[in-house]
Amino acid sequence: MHRLDHPGLVFRSLDPSDGDETLLKGWYEATRRGFHQTRGNDDGFEAWRAHTRNDALTLLGAWSEPSELASATMPVSTFSSWTAPVNVGGGTSLPTRLISDVTVAPTHRRQGLLRKLMTVTLADAVAEGIPLAALTVSEGSIYGRFGFGTATHVRQVEVDVTSKFRFREDAITDDGSVVLAEPAEAWKTVAGIYGTFQDRTRGSVTRPHYYEPWLSSAYDFAGDSKDESKQRVGVHLDSGGTPDGYVVYRTADERNDSGLRMAKVVDLVALTPSAYLRLWRFLADIDLVERVGWAKAPVQDPLYWALAEPFAVKSAELDDFLWMRVLDPVKALQGRPWYADGEIALGIEDPLGHASGTWRVAVRDGRAEVIPTDTIPNVALAADTLGALYLGGVDVRTLAASGRITGSPEAIETWAAMADGGPLPYCITGF
Repeated sequence: MHRLDHPGLVFRSLDPSDGDETLLKGWYEATRRGFHQTRGNDDGFEAWRAHTRNDALTLLGAWSEPSELASATMPVSTFSSWTAPVNVGGGTSLPTRLISDVTVAPTHRRQGLLRKLMTVTLADAVAEGIPLAALTVSEGSIYGRFGFGTATHVRQVEVDVTSKFRFREDAITDDGSVVLAEPAEAWKTVAGIYGTFQDRTRGSVTRPHYYEPWLSSAYDFAGDSKDESKQRVGVHLDSGGTPDGYVVYRTADERNDSGLRMAKVVDLVALTPSAYLRLWRFLADIDLVERVGWAKAPVQDPLYWALAEPFAVKSAELDDFLWMRVLDPVKALQGRPWYADGEIALGIEDPLGHASGTWRVAVRDGRAEVIPTDTIPNVALAADTLGALYLGGVDVRTLAASGRITGSPEAIETWAAMADGGPLPYCITGF
């Protein structure tokens, strides 16, 4: 850990498989403190430990020198990462360094700890040949300076499921059915459906191990305890009886700000439009429920357009979700799909240097060839803007209009034609 020298602090990398149990528990408690959670318990620690082992996490932390008041085991900063595939579109997934558990104690803010841990982690990913990095954030102003840009969005919605909930006559009909299942018994089916969704959905992230105890109700991370059976599962079967969608939801003691009885969607995945609408019909048919809330609805939601009364769907807010960072422009840009033939010289300014330079991007038949060039760039942007653009969640013209892409009008139009197209990326996996 010589790259992380800092006055008064000791940096460590913990082995989640065979590390010091006392330090691991201290690291776990530090993340809980950083995210304003309750103190942990043995069940929670074991659930977290299973995640660290199964997903092969790298755990970094900074510890202050122990004193009468300062803990010898709880770090003042934490940082975890692991590698998993992200679907970048066009049937391609690329290995991505996923970053999580980023905390700095209030006693050690503005001392450069996050920068040190982030710099080392991204440099290690580059050395391993990993072309991308990604994270989900709780503060949007922090990560742009490290080259991350907002790549996907979701909507928070609240749906009136009283008499206002009825489909238009031309809405897609469904010949399938929904069956209720116990979360533990449904887990294998749920995981299989999500796996297919992952393969088909641009922007989707391979789920870490803790989704199994969470969605199977083996452990309630929100309640920090063994789940008390609040979660229910509805599985959609197509006309031939094959599972092609599911919803995990909660109903117990949920009310919105107006006191109306709520069901809250925990996770909803559908492989077809008909399965998606049928699962919403199922949610609307739950007794003693007047509203259904979901925090990860798609930005372009077919439910709104399928209802006879679209105002039954109220969007609370639009939220950022997945933030992307390009580490290797050649592997990353050649891996994603493209939508028109053309060629530009792309200049990238990267504060950490990984993607810096000018790159000739030439697209033919939906694939790009990317090589370094000494040509003066005719399109220029920063690394965080490239991260935002990478999955297609925002178009080139919008970023150019905001001042984040510069170049001649002709070159920007060529870049837009090449880069913009395909389905909006959609990610519902936080980490």
